[in-house]
Amino acid sequence: QVQLVESGGGLVQPGGSLRLSCAASGFTFSVSWMYWVRQAPGKELEWVSRVSGTGGVAYYADSVKGRFTISRDNAKNTVYLQMNSLKSEDTAVYSCARGCLILGRTARCDSWGQGTQVTVSS
Repeated sequence: QVQLVESGGGLVQPGGSLRLSCAASGFTFSVSWMYWVRQAPGKELEWVSRVSGTGGVAYYADSVKGRFTISRDNAKNTVYLQMNSLKSEDTAVYSCARGCLILGRTARCDSWGQGTQVTVSS
């Protein structure tokens, strides 16, 4: 049974940083692409970043490129999202996911966690 559990969200001022973590279990983590997606109230699900099984290849949505960094620790079955220079428009529930099909700005995923709230506000 796939389980994805996110942590690390919170309230941060514009320009601040947060590091999200996602602990995974129930599947072969080290060979799986992992994704971070986010959803703001009233808005469509947006894919944020994805990383290959080895961690050697990563992609980012244009909206976060240069500010966010995805990484993973296969020994710990954990994927991370380092978020710097946060903006108010980054406010959303962030979830990690697997088995995603990227469809433009959005994604359709087989499994995702319950999410962690990130609020960027002064």
